[in-house]
Amino acid sequence: MDKVSSSDPPVQIQIKNAEKSFISDGGQIEVLKNINLTVYKGQFCCLVGPSGCGKTTLLHILAGLTKPTSGVVELFHYDQNKPLNSMVFQEQSIFPWMTVFSNVEFGLKMRGVPKPERIDVVDHYIEKVGLTAFANAYPYQLSGGMKQRVSIARAFANDPEILLMDEPFAALDEQNKVLLQEELLRIWEESKKTVVFITHSIDEAIVLSDRALMMTSRPGTIKAEVSIHIPRPRSVYQLKSSAEYGQLYSQIWEQLRDEVLKAKQSIEDNER
Repeated sequence: MDKVSSSDPPVQIQIKNAEKSFISDGGQIEVLKNINLTVYKGQFCCLVGPSGCGKTTLLHILAGLTKPTSGVVELFHYDQNKPLNSMVFQEQSIFPWMTVFSNVEFGLKMRGVPKPERIDVVDHYIEKVGLTAFANAYPYQLSGGMKQRVSIARAFANDPEILLMDEPFAALDEQNKVLLQEELLRIWEESKKTVVFITHSIDEAIVLSDRALMMTSRPGTIKAEVSIHIPRPRSVYQLKSSAEYGQLYSQIWEQLRDEVLKAKQSIEDNER
């Protein structure tokens, strides 16, 4: 478990010995095992691991969508005027019957934020994600990348203390992915929210995070951590051409390679 010193920022997330199992027709499936993690306020953390290692399950536990089978998971709520957390899913989850503006406004409206303030906040984040010209458009009029921009704007506009992101760019082509990574970095620089971001991509973990946490194959546990000390603000393309990027990539892959092979072997064994 991470040690907390008096010089560290306040703790935002504390996980102690968390485990999660599910019951299926084949018996009990152990998904997460002995998860210990401390996330500090304002940190951007990426969880990286092979398919099926429990990354999304861990995120759902943090979001309160499911409970751990055992262990302790604490999220510290410092500002009661803000929601504790908001989640951005892998597939776009905006309301198809609402305009871009109404989707981004939704959380603020549910919290009873006065209309003039809502308008200012929504306009700000719609501009930040480059959708001002589409504020009155409906989701069916938007591309996949634009819909994810709406999801990101909605999450930031709701102003949670913790932002939980489940592979939000996984379904996008490379060009749109880079554009949205750049947008996310710019918006995050303003707010310095605590972020837990799930990804399969080593590249994405290096580009976005302060900490890359590598998970084992199932049952997933945190195997290793790599600190990303690349200065901010970051330019995605410039960062990728640096020597430090290559070193970090090799360092993370060294920890992940065996876990990816184990996960692949497990899938092949189950298919026989």
